[in-house]
Amino acid sequence: MFFLFFHYTNMFYEPGVTEHNLPHDPFKACVIPRPIGWISTKNKSGQCNLAPYSQFNNLTFDPPYVMFSSNQTATGVRKDTVVNAEETGKFVWNLATWDLREAVNISAQQTPYGTDEFELCNITKEQATLVDVPMVKESPVKFECEYHTTIRLPGNPPMGTVDIVIGKVIGVHIAEEVLTDGLLDIKKTQPIARCGYYQYTVVRDTFEMIIPNMSADVLYGLEGSAARNRQKNKENEESSSN
Repeated sequence: MFFLFFHYTNMFYEPGVTEHNLPHDPFKACVIPRPIGWISTKNKSGQCNLAPYSQFNNLTFDPPYVMFSSNQTATGVRKDTVVNAEETGKFVWNLATWDLREAVNISAQQTPYGTDEFELCNITKEQATLVDVPMVKESPVKFECEYHTTIRLPGNPPMGTVDIVIGKVIGVHIAEEVLTDGLLDIKKTQPIARCGYYQYTVVRDTFEMIIPNMSADVLYGLEGSAARNRQKNKENEESSSN
């Protein structure tokens, strides 16, 4: 097999130390595409909140955990989503899709505490099954989450400090209409993702690569098969007891 690699001429800068000499800071544009954590919460008074976070991802699969990180506001205040998740112990992740892109953008506004972004975006509330938090009915995939912990990373004021919120996924909703042959069909969900600056992208195409010369045990981990992981653990326990 023949590989052709292009050799680049590099620029280099030290963040916060030396200037990058570009018209806009390139850091976030380097880490792309970033899944969007469109997070719904409810505060202790029962007021609903919905906001997107472009620093979101899954962490592990058995049991599944997800995280989103939230920088402080321009006045140095923690975001409503973080406060609500910590105080109530619950939140919901809703898949941000191409069809919902305008609602996602509107819900990103920094509004007074207690503002209901569901109403602001004209989005339909759907009651979750296990947590007392509304979901976005129009979204084809939703995770109900129990709050686990917050990791707070210090940064330069007013916005540099960030709250990394971790939650355990205890319920998964998938619309049957976005499944094809038992697989989640990205051509049907068309998720959007953040890029750099004010740019987004929409994912409509995929390609498949399987790591060569890997055992089935490694591959099930990459797939994220909780059932196979538990079967392997049972096999390991039986082997160690013999």
